[in-house]
Amino acid sequence: MSDDLNEDQSAAFLLGDEETRRQMIAELEALVGRLRAQAPGYEPPASSHQHLKVLVDGMAEKLPPELRVTSQEHLRTTLSENVLDPEVWKGIWYLANHIVQYNSDMIKRHATGEFDTDEWGLDWEYVDAIRPLLIFFYRVYWRVETTGLENIPVEGRALLVVNHAGQLPWDGFMVGTAVLTAHPAQRLVRSLYASLLATMPFVSTLLVRLGQALATVENGTRLLEQDELVAVFPEGYKGLGKRYSDRYKLARFGRGGFIRMALSTGAPIVPVSVVGSEETYITLARLPTLAKVTGVPYLPVTLTFPWLGLLGFVPLPTKWYIDFGEPIPMDPYGPDAADDLVLVSQLTDQVRNTIQQMIHSRLASRRSIFFG
Repeated sequence: MSDDLNEDQSAAFLLGDEETRRQMIAELEALVGRLRAQAPGYEPPASSHQHLKVLVDGMAEKLPPELRVTSQEHLRTTLSENVLDPEVWKGIWYLANHIVQYNSDMIKRHATGEFDTDEWGLDWEYVDAIRPLLIFFYRVYWRVETTGLENIPVEGRALLVVNHAGQLPWDGFMVGTAVLTAHPAQRLVRSLYASLLATMPFVSTLLVRLGQALATVENGTRLLEQDELVAVFPEGYKGLGKRYSDRYKLARFGRGGFIRMALSTGAPIVPVSVVGSEETYITLARLPTLAKVTGVPYLPVTLTFPWLGLLGFVPLPTKWYIDFGEPIPMDPYGPDAADDLVLVSQLTDQVRNTIQQMIHSRLASRRSIFFG
């Protein structure tokens, strides 16, 4: 895809024309008919509304009272009408099909290794291919509203410090999409990803092609010295694995490695708060034993996982807000301040408290998880 894709074109392949919609639904119905002919008792997951009702009603007893009273019916409706609606999957399928068709040459060249990257592995053709899917989630699925983009410099280095939650790192993708699509300079955000993701072949390749880097102080410092926009998520796994009852309560911000990056390079710190991501997967409990066996930091039990199998990984279509706060300058301290452990600790707490206040301010104005 080229960078000059306009919004009308995006809408066209996101939604498709009415005839295409009818054809795809007809294909789905024909497939279900064939499956039912071979197995009379078969019921497709996308239409298992009664099963979903029983599931949500049963799980509601474990939810906090405020969600149980005000959101049970809406949650059931949202799941049945949005997450399991063939129209949603049709839109994603149409978008994926469009990417394949319009980027076939790029895909062939990548399969044979004939493509260019920078020293970090960034492949702009790959970014352009994935961009429509990210825009779909950003504009259509989560309807992200963004404020404070003027606090991100048009050029030069800056460190974005973001709260982390939601079981899967969708928040990192959405922060990057906001800056890449809505910022006047349409800059690329270089997120630092956890070491666990580096052991997953497909995931690590995807992240590298999108220009992301392994989360180390050395990598972050080098990227900032190259005047890049770098994003860090100091809560790490502790943030992703929070239970629903602990949502929007920031976990400990590590040992201040991101502060040392900013001090040694003089990069301003831009605090970023994300609200909406913590309800995409409502975590009721964890499975520590199975997590140890699989080697992952945690395995959550949510409203939909593991009860709906792979469908349990589909995030809820909550309403998101991303707020970029005022930059916190680091250059007045000088690069030698990176070795001052007391100052590093104080600045870590300052950034953490700033993001927590931003989250509280956004939550105070939010009236609905799904509608904002």
